[in-house]
Formats: sequence, C-alpha cells, structure tokens
Amino acid sequence: MKKIGVLALQGAVSEHLNAISLAGALAVPVKHPNQLRDLDGLILPGGESTTMRRLMKKYDLFETIQVFAKSGKGIFGTCAGLVLTARKIDGNDDETLDLIDTVVVRNGFGRQKDSFEAAIEIEGIESGPFPAVFIRAPYIASVGENVEILASIDNKYVAARQGKILVTAFHPELTGDNRLLELFIASL
Repeated sequence: MKKIGVLALQGAVSEHLNAISLAGALAVPVKHPNQLRDLDGLILPGGESTTMRRLMKKYDLFETIQVFAKSGKGIFGTCAGLVLTARKIDGNDDETLDLIDTVVVRNGFGRQKDSFEAAIEIEGIESGPFPAVFIRAPYIASVGENVEILASIDNKYVAARQGKILVTAFHPELTGDNRLLELFIASL
C-alpha cells in the first residue's frame, strides 16, 4: 500500500487525507521533516501560499521537501501547492520550491467571488470530464519544454505534470472524484 503524506500546516488537509484513504492508500498528515522519510508521495494542498511558505520555512520543511522531490518521490500540488511548486510566480519575487518548470499567476481567475466549478477534460483521465473546483485559483502562464499540459480552461493551463510532479489550479479533493489522485498514486 502506498503511503501518501499531506502537508498539514494550513489549507485543505482533512479533505486530502479522506480522499487518499478512499483511493486505497495510507494517508499521513505531515508537520515535521522526519515524517517525509517513509512516504511514497506528498500532497501540497490548497490554502494560502504565502502563509504555507512561511510555515514551511519555520518548521524546516521547505528544503526538506525539495530534497524529497529531487530524490524521485512524487509531489501533487493543488491550488496553493501549484504556486509553491512553480519555478516562478509571475510579477512576484517570492521564493518557490522550484520543482516544476512553470510560471504561475496567483489568483489568476480573480477573487473569492469569482470562484467557480467547471467540467474539464484532463489528459490521462478516462470516463468523462472531471469536476474541477476553482477557488481564488492560480493558473499556469507558461511551461518549460519538459512539462506536459494536462488540462486548460479559457486558454489558461490548469493542470500539468513533469516527471513525478503533478499540479492543478483547482481542488480535486473537494469533488468526491478520485481519478486524478489515483493517477498520481499510480505514478509513484
């Protein structure tokens, strides 16, 4: 059984833990660097990326997560997790984990009142459209040549993969549809 951690400092932690269990993997909340040791993959959940970055630094998780990913372990970043894993945030010099060759736009679809749901086609996901929940969502403005675009909406990239790093601008954990999470787990 695969062991998947969820960065449990802030954000949609319990929803991800529940989804992992429903997908047939062992779910582990991660608050300390030593908890990464036995994991097959890690989810960086949605939340507030600036707060999450600050807490990752405070608890010595920032560099540890970079080492974890560079050792070949999988990372799945959703919403704020997409922002944290990017190479660069457009118009911003905040430090990122730099795990996937993307440039992202924070809150690219607008403010809270602009949040929405959409049925989108995702490369590699069978059985019809995926119900994507966008909450103050970022989007991917550009990608490097080794990044595979998995989905877009309104000509904006909203899901991508590079090696074992998977990112989405939306919240799959809020839908009850585990196909994307199952795709991530199967890649580990």
